[in-house]
Amino acid sequence: MIFTALHWATMPPSRVETVNPSTLHIAGEFVESNLGTAVEKDGGVVVRLIGQQYSFTPQCIVVPEGMSVTFRATSADVIHGFIVGKSNVNTMLVPGFVTTFTTTFTEKGEKLMPCHEFCGAGHEGMWGRVQVVERNEFLARAAASERVSCVAQ
Repeated sequence: MIFTALHWATMPPSRVETVNPSTLHIAGEFVESNLGTAVEKDGGVVVRLIGQQYSFTPQCIVVPEGMSVTFRATSADVIHGFIVGKSNVNTMLVPGFVTTFTTTFTEKGEKLMPCHEFCGAGHEGMWGRVQVVERNEFLARAAASERVSCVAQ
């Protein structure tokens, strides 16, 4: 009984995805060239992002209005979290684990995305932005580029 309790306390449940925070930028799903918003081969919209002291990468995310969007995110260092204004998005990013959720943005416009978990002395400056654009505009931008971003604009 003690062994089982220790095992369960130290091992995440099998449905939890883990990732090595020390290799996030080197290999795997969260390399920099794979971050941001993309339309996957199955037609799903996926946002991949990393929280790290004291920023989100990418800092600006573009998503379509009225389509399901799956977020896959993690932390490179300490516990972070974010909310997206005027939406139901509110999650935590824990180093070593992949946070996954799906949501639909119903209003166009730019929304703020602050970190809501105190992550250190520069926490108050950790903000991102989410741009919700019309579905057709998003699909046109996705067709023109592998990753849809608002960082370079």
